[in-house]
Amino acid sequence: MPTIDAFSHVTLTVTDVETSVAWYERSLGMRRGPDMTGPGWRRTLMLAGPGVVLGLQAHERTPEGDRFDETRVGLDHVSIACTDRAEVQAWLVRLDDAGVPHSTISAEPANVATCRDPDGIPIEFFAPRTA
Repeated sequence: MPTIDAFSHVTLTVTDVETSVAWYERSLGMRRGPDMTGPGWRRTLMLAGPGVVLGLQAHERTPEGDRFDETRVGLDHVSIACTDRAEVQAWLVRLDDAGVPHSTISAEPANVATCRDPDGIPIEFFAPRTA
């Protein structure tokens, strides 16, 4: 019986690929990978550590000015794994340096903070609780 050991990639629908590429490069330190196009869509892959691939895709049919809403069926948020609370804090320093608004880290013992990309998609920085 097959099992899922990893995801190949996650692709997010965005309103403007270039704006999103610039944000993910500046805010999360990802690097631009291949660009692809097809009938009615354009996608750029963003690359991070080994096996981390995030697609940013624009569709011609997406209404202009559309914004993400986690209360609709589909994606709720993207969560970046952190080893501990200090790593979550390090991400917040990076976001501050990039001028990206973000939450504070949740109260102990949780280790969660969030920001939003240009389309309002929540990006979470999460470290497991320490005992």
